[in-house]
Amino acid sequence: MTEVLRTHLEQAFALHDVKETRRFLDSVVLTSPALSSVNITPVTNEAIHGRWFVIKRAAPAVTLLYLHGGGFSFEPKGHTGFIAMITAAAQSRTLALDYRLSPEHCFPAQLEDALSGYRWLLDRGFDPSELVVGGDSAGGNLTIALLLAARDRGMPLPKLAFALSPPTNFEVPVEGGGNGTSLTGNEEFDWISRAMLLKWAEWYCQGADRRDPYISPVYGDLRSLPPIYIQAGGAEILYDSITAFADEAKRQGADVVLESWADMNHIFQVFGEQAPQSIEALRRLGEVIEARVRESTRAPEE
Repeated sequence: MTEVLRTHLEQAFALHDVKETRRFLDSVVLTSPALSSVNITPVTNEAIHGRWFVIKRAAPAVTLLYLHGGGFSFEPKGHTGFIAMITAAAQSRTLALDYRLSPEHCFPAQLEDALSGYRWLLDRGFDPSELVVGGDSAGGNLTIALLLAARDRGMPLPKLAFALSPPTNFEVPVEGGGNGTSLTGNEEFDWISRAMLLKWAEWYCQGADRRDPYISPVYGDLRSLPPIYIQAGGAEILYDSITAFADEAKRQGADVVLESWADMNHIFQVFGEQAPQSIEALRRLGEVIEARVRESTRAPEE
């Protein structure tokens, strides 16, 4: 599956036209049995665009704002099955936000849209103590940036955040230094490459200060944030920069937990039932949400 994903992405990037690349990426869709466990309805109004993924079995007590990956440039149709997996693991009501994409829209457009989506939930009475914000890859980066921006604006913060394989330092793919050897040492094992990171960075934050904490959160003030749960693969090219972020957050006293899976690559959770490590990682995500959100808000028994 790694070889298929890598080849598909390499062929997509060879097209040299982002709109054509998006159409090509949508030619492969990864389905999931989790799709049968959720109801999906579109959300389109003047404020936000996205889709609700709602678990069918019971009224969910947790609401999740989910920010998809795709290098800030793509929103592959294949993510539908993955978001269903996340929703099933979280047993949540999930708002999967459609944010503006680069290169047509550069930073801070994506962060502005994420803030609008979060504010939209708050304005509609969703209790922050039952809110989770999470995302994969670029969406994981955007999740952390959203926490920083919401805190800096004095907004109520969610109960929990999670990030799956988040890029945390945009200077690394551009300059090739800084945070260890995984950027080159793990490239043969991953399905994304350094060249792809360079292109995504060029599209996303061209002309911006790459040390801006809203772009590279490893350089940010990480205090006074809600708990952040991170998952990473030990064989992904971003691994060293992810661990550097977790170490810096802990140094600042932030409540950050990083769990990694040896020999797994970028957002390996997408493999779903095809890999035991993916099954375990999704189960762990559900356990963390249960412990950090549901159990903390559950009324004590009489």
